[in-house]
Amino acid sequence: MKQTRLGDILLRKEAITKEQLVKIQREIKLNGETFNTELVKLGMFTEDELAKFIGKSFGRPVIDLSKVEVKADLTDISIDIMRKNVAIPIHRKGNLITLAVADPYDINALDEIGFISGCQVDVVIATESQILAKLDEIGGAGQQLEDVMGELGADEMEIVDTEEGDLDEHSLAAETEAAPVVKLVNLILLDAIKRGASDIHIEPYEKSLRVRYRVDGVLHEIMRPPLKMREAMVSRIKIQARLNIAERRVPQDGRIKLRLSKAKTVDFRVSVLPTLFGEKVVMRLLDSSNLQLDMVKLGYEPEDLKNFQTQIHQAYGMVLVTGPTGSGKTVSLYSAVAELNQPGVNICTAEDPVEFNFMGINQVNVNPAVGMDFPAALKSFLRQDPDIILIGEIRDYDTAAIGIKAALTGHLVLATLHTNDAPSTMTRMINMGIESFLVGSAVNLVTAQRLARRTCKECSEPIDIPAEALVDAGIPADEVGSFQPMQGKGCNVCNGTGYKGRVGIYQVMPVTDEIRDAVYAGKNSDEINDIAVSQGVKTLRMAALNKVRDGSISLEECLRVTVGD
Repeated sequence: MKQTRLGDILLRKEAITKEQLVKIQREIKLNGETFNTELVKLGMFTEDELAKFIGKSFGRPVIDLSKVEVKADLTDISIDIMRKNVAIPIHRKGNLITLAVADPYDINALDEIGFISGCQVDVVIATESQILAKLDEIGGAGQQLEDVMGELGADEMEIVDTEEGDLDEHSLAAETEAAPVVKLVNLILLDAIKRGASDIHIEPYEKSLRVRYRVDGVLHEIMRPPLKMREAMVSRIKIQARLNIAERRVPQDGRIKLRLSKAKTVDFRVSVLPTLFGEKVVMRLLDSSNLQLDMVKLGYEPEDLKNFQTQIHQAYGMVLVTGPTGSGKTVSLYSAVAELNQPGVNICTAEDPVEFNFMGINQVNVNPAVGMDFPAALKSFLRQDPDIILIGEIRDYDTAAIGIKAALTGHLVLATLHTNDAPSTMTRMINMGIESFLVGSAVNLVTAQRLARRTCKECSEPIDIPAEALVDAGIPADEVGSFQPMQGKGCNVCNGTGYKGRVGIYQVMPVTDEIRDAVYAGKNSDEINDIAVSQGVKTLRMAALNKVRDGSISLEECLRVTVGD
């Protein structure tokens, strides 16, 4: 449902009753219309009256858009995005665009347009019908995606039969080599690199095709290509990733290498998944030039970094890095390996897949289809005279058992595991079937981590938050008066989002004698956590609040990525 902040304002100013607001919200659920449309349709306002009310309450002028000449090439915002948000750029000066909107209280719409255009947004008010009419008039010409779409000859294209069965592989391959399809796919790849995206999602639905980028950990919708392009786009990507374009019933994984210059290449890890309305494609960007391997700059606090570095320089034992997908575990391990990579050290890694290549390290791509799974790779490593072994992910008993064995027989083992925090990692290993005395003896240190969006330094400003909310977040009551959260208000540097880049939040738990005794005794994760905290280990929420204290992240971001203690 469209946001209802405008409805709250109308209700507060007694322009509508609570019963009318409930009726409007019910109608929106039924027919998907905008809040403004339902207000006018139900006879509560005329369009002009509503525009004047919004302009007065929001403090911005109301314009007659029919008398304004709009140039189509002011921004590269898709016509679909403008129509979805009922907004249209009418003027641009440098990095500032004047945006005519029907509902300026729709903050999500303004943020999305600011992000996509890379501009600051200044708002004026216009009626919804005038905005939609002007969008129909300009037709979205003058922007890259629409230029490519115009070359497609949509009337001449055919949707490839989506029922299971044989495909004409040769004709489909020929279609994917058509210049407009090639241009569009290349445009998406290059645009994602330009925006600093970590992932590209191409998602088919019953009546639409959507492209989204994940930037700083959050997905943003970028464009909606014509549905008729679905098969051609997916097949083009599959050909580039050397996948089988005729197979659409099972998931496939591949890789694309894009050379931007002699000195710069970007890898895309491609995953294709059959869904109800076609194949969804997710591409993860692996840009080695942006890989941060300096452990000091990853976001570790000094004491945590000292503990981590001490343990990775041990002659043997296991160091575990835990967290959900996309929390930066691989980067942490690569940073450790980069520090340990010396001519006199033999390092072997088993990864699924290998994300970045390192000179001097023996990296193995795990491939279960041919029998090269993690246990098989690790058994081979132990015959290769290794000093350090990196396990991309411990998923099962066999992998965990061999890793523990290696750690107890003179090897340093670095590995990742999917758990919520550091203390629960110990019980997770035991639940896999590893004896508690082996877990306690082998594991030297566990790190749990998350990635949070960093507050933009250019537009960061103090923000007032009620004392009760600060206490609920975990701030000690005696610190509330001196605790000053910061938040980005949005600028041209951060594309109006208030965030720029990401920073790691870490819980670093050395396995002390007391923690080992608790593991031997079969204590649960809560009891292990209490022991760790009593020894000075910070929980993830504590670590995140420290980042709020120093202005690195906002309190909102702290609450988004961590849970309360």
